[in-house]
Amino acid sequence: MKKVERINIIMRYINNRAHFTITEIMREFSISRSTAIRDIREIESLGMPLVAEVGRDGGYFVMRNSVLPVVHFTDNELKALFIAFMATRNQQLPYLKSRQSLTEKLLGLISENQQDDLFLLNQILLFEGTNPYNPDLLDLSDLPHSMLEKLIQLLLADRYLSITVNEKVYSIYLLHLYREKSVWLIEGFDLEEEQKRIYPVDHLTDVIPCPAKTRLSRKKILEKLGNQKEIINLELELGPKAIAQFKKYHPVKVPLSYTNPYQTAARLRSFTDVNNPEEVAELVNWLLFLGDDVKIKRMPDEILAALQARLGLYGL
Repeated sequence: MKKVERINIIMRYINNRAHFTITEIMREFSISRSTAIRDIREIESLGMPLVAEVGRDGGYFVMRNSVLPVVHFTDNELKALFIAFMATRNQQLPYLKSRQSLTEKLLGLISENQQDDLFLLNQILLFEGTNPYNPDLLDLSDLPHSMLEKLIQLLLADRYLSITVNEKVYSIYLLHLYREKSVWLIEGFDLEEEQKRIYPVDHLTDVIPCPAKTRLSRKKILEKLGNQKEIINLELELGPKAIAQFKKYHPVKVPLSYTNPYQTAARLRSFTDVNNPEEVAELVNWLLFLGDDVKIKRMPDEILAALQARLGLYGL
């Protein structure tokens, strides 16, 4: 058992007892006397109010109804916390109201000089997406989709969910919840089709726990995902100019495979859902962005037709 884990368990153990001794801690956690004493001292330093009793039957007890020491922040710790809050502006993150109340509490704990420093940082530092004309950290102008917090609360208790997307209900096992290009996405295993799917959180109209009868075990789900072969329908060869463009922007979630030691030639193999017009349109835009230093080795007819149609608009 790791030290941090052991100390946390010991804290819970002694907090539920009126009285305890070093011998009890040694026996309960199979540790030496010196280790037990060091752990008790560390628990005291964390703020748990322990009182030692002297004598043959002595030991320790937890002082009830006592106040833990006040937390003090150094100037650099305050700046680190405040800048971390600043960096989350306009990111459509969950629990935004809690971030606002945390900021207010933080400002209320510190001196006026420290507040002045933080307000100055708020005016000077601008992160990506911050509106320079309205950089107020307490302004709730970047609220996320209303379903996001409900989704997080549910998945903490149960990752088997029934989600409603554009009036259609899907039973899924949630693999990941992530944010990409300012959009929150669910990566889930569709329990009916037994395939991995991506669902935009912005399209959710409802989310509830999934009925037990439609569930597969997590072990079974991981087995099915492991057995599914990767489908490839797009294969490109990139030269140095296209590689440079790829590094600037790449919507496909696959890395380049370099084909020479100088990293001036690379191969890209990916899958594109040709039944998704938005995905096809985005891919066409990206291929044009890569430029003419690209060789197409394999491409679905639907994407090729869309690419030719776009070039036709430009008279090419």
